[in-house]
Amino acid sequence: MKIAIINGPNLNLLGKRETDIYGNKPFENYFDELKAKYPQVDFTYYQSNVEGELINEIQRIGFDFDGIIFNPGGYTHTSVAIGDAIAAVKAPVIEVHISNVHAREEFRKLSHVSGKSVGSIFGLGLKGYELALQWFLNH
Repeated sequence: MKIAIINGPNLNLLGKRETDIYGNKPFENYFDELKAKYPQVDFTYYQSNVEGELINEIQRIGFDFDGIIFNPGGYTHTSVAIGDAIAAVKAPVIEVHISNVHAREEFRKLSHVSGKSVGSIFGLGLKGYELALQWFLNH
């Protein structure tokens, strides 16, 4: 099974930024743990702070992978184009957010990604990525 994890803006700073919200573990460390726990999965990981690069990556892998676990970060609330890219590809997408975006600022309650995804996971920390992976493994 081929699963891509894509993280959007500022997620390259996990472990350093707002640790009270996002925790103190760098994503790369968590990704290594996932790969070790699920050796049967062919993982790729991509992170960008640039909207167009995220769209390019979704389009690049979106017809060849079994699933995409995607945390679009702040672009969740602003990027119609990312939502359109998700709708355009064959691979199912699960939207993941480390924090509970619905318990934060009002503008974070709008997602241009949720309606194009097979599901969304909010507020369960890094564990949300593994829960998304488990959905793909069981479907």
